[in-house]
Parts: sequence; structure tokens; C-alpha cells
Amino acid sequence: MRKVAVFLGAAALAAGGCGGDGDGGDTADQKGSGPTRVEVIRSIGKPGAFDPARIYKAEAAGVVTITSVFGNAKALGTGFVVSRAGEIATNAHVVTNGQGAGRRADEVYVQFADGNQVPAKIVGADPNADVALLRVDPSGLRLRVLPLGASHDLKVGAPVAAIGSPFDEPQSLSVGVISATNRSIESLTGFSIAGAIQTDAAVNHGNSGGPLVNARGAVVGINSQIRSTGGGGEGVGFAVPVDTVKRSLAQLRAHGKATYAYLGISTVPVYPQLGRRFALGTSNGAWIQAVAAGGPAERAGLHGGGSATTRFQAQRFATGGDVIVAVAGHDIRAPDDVAMALSPLRPGQKIRVEYVRGGSRRSVEIALGARPAGTTLRP
Repeated sequence: MRKVAVFLGAAALAAGGCGGDGDGGDTADQKGSGPTRVEVIRSIGKPGAFDPARIYKAEAAGVVTITSVFGNAKALGTGFVVSRAGEIATNAHVVTNGQGAGRRADEVYVQFADGNQVPAKIVGADPNADVALLRVDPSGLRLRVLPLGASHDLKVGAPVAAIGSPFDEPQSLSVGVISATNRSIESLTGFSIAGAIQTDAAVNHGNSGGPLVNARGAVVGINSQIRSTGGGGEGVGFAVPVDTVKRSLAQLRAHGKATYAYLGISTVPVYPQLGRRFALGTSNGAWIQAVAAGGPAERAGLHGGGSATTRFQAQRFATGGDVIVAVAGHDIRAPDDVAMALSPLRPGQKIRVEYVRGGSRRSVEIALGARPAGTTLRP
């Protein structure tokens, strides 16, 4: 059976179900009783130690269950507190329905570990990173803020823990290790999310939007997808890396939306045998297979492959395209290097792109565009 990535609708961990008339009930509109209590977690335990029970005791109170109402249907997901102001991070697909920006939920409710359930406002959703920012009125609530760590230096084999609401079972803990880093997973727009984290910590429907944390209790990713043959968790889960999450949250907080730089190219990674077979003039880089009509790359004169394709090592390649070897000073060696080089850049920013054509290395300045709402091309 063919393996597929699964999230809400087409590929995520939010559990959907039929609801009533969309009325969250009286308790959903009540604030917590008493004064607001805010706790900010700094770190847990000693470096190198992994104590799941201690992680759970410290952080479970900062993990919430999210119910999104779409007409007469409801969807369940997870989120976690990221600020004293009542901000909560989750997946975009937990509070939107459909591809791209999708349709926002008519109502969103957040339930805390102590049973308080309150309405939430969608501050913004970023379908390119599958990240959303919610805000609740913090009055009378117990807010435990989870610290955001870093994902650029994660090691395969490092222990991690996931906390969430699989199958509507709130505050569930699972543990495992980082199975791989720098994976590429599908976003809600057709573009890829680079640098994703693969884990064998059990994640299932309803875990979407929950935190993946390291031994120190720092969030290193947001659990987003599973890869499965039958729709269940099979030990291959993926999390959006927290470095991407932080960039997204900052833009959503400031503007209610997130923008991404765009080259308008579709590429395949070059490896030595491929480079020799097609006389590309380089043994590494990103070989352009297609360019978006009217996009930044085409305007700058970069060439994609032609309509004819040639089969090599069980794959077909469009021949004749340029090979990008550096973007904004970053050498291109791994499959996601182009996307990673573009990630901190802004639309309209001018960068230098180095490429190989006909065995000759060249350079061109390109004004980056803004990533469109959806495309079959990858940056």
C-alpha cells in the first residue's frame, strides 16, 4: 500500500468529527476564576539528562486542547502557550480548513489542563509554515509559557517528548528520539517546509499543533504530520522546526500574516553521478527543471529544463536547465539549501545567485518576489 502524509483533510493530525450547531456552550465563554497566574519555564533538568516525568510535570499545564468549529463540524487539535498575553501557537490546519489560506474556523475554543475552556481569536495563520497564532483573554487563567528552543543544531538520536490530545485524549505524553533532521514536508500551499524534524515519538490525530520538546523542556518543533499506510501513527511523525515557527509567529504577531521570498523555480538536487551523466559542470547544486512564468528567476534570465526529458537512475529529468550553486552567499549542496537560504530573506530584497550554465560559472542579481498563494513550483 502506498504511504501517504496525513494531516487535516489531506494530511494532518487534527481529529475531525461531526458537531452540533456550533454552539460551544456556556462554559466555553467563561473566563477562569481568580487572578491570572503566569509561569514561565526556563529549563528543566541538567544538560544531557532526559526525564519524561519531570518534563510532563513542568510543561503539561502549558499545553491546550483546541476545538475548531466549521459550520456543523468540529475539528480537534493541540496548542501551547507562548506568551504572558495569552498567545497560543498551533498548526494552521487546526484552525483553517482547505488548501492555501483556507477557510478560518467560525469559532475556536481552548481548553486548559485545569479544565478552563475559553474562546480564542485567530490572530493569524501561515499556511506556508502550517503555523497559526491564537490569543485568549488571560484574565483568571493559569498560563504556563513554554520556552522556544532552536532547531538548527538538533542531533539524530536525541530524546524528545510530545504532549497533545491524540484521539481527544488531552494531556497525553509520548516519548522517542529525533529520527532525522532536514526533512522536507508538504505545506498547505504546495510549497515545501524545509528543515522538518522526523521523530518516532507517537503522534496521532489530535496531536497537530502540539509541542515537540527536548530534554531541557524547550520546544524544538510543532507536531504536524504523520506518514502512514493506513492513516494511523506508525512511528514516522514530522514536526515543523521551531526556527521556522519563531519566524512565522513574529510575522503573525506583527501583521496577522506571513510573507516569504520567492524565486519561482523547481529544482532537483545534483549529485556526482547525475552531474557527470548530463555534463552539468558541477557535482552539487540545484538543477532547475522549470521556472515560473514571469517570476523573479525568469526575469533574471535563469533557464529551466526543456520539454524533453531523459531517464536516469529510475527518474526522469528535464535537460538544459541551469544549476544554482550559491544563493545569497550560501553554497547549495543539500536538497533544501535553496529554501533554507531564502527563509530569512524578504520579498523585494535583491540577492546574488550563482549558477552554472554550459560548464561555466555565472552570477546574476535577482530581486526576490513574494511567494504566491499556491503553486506547483518549489523555491
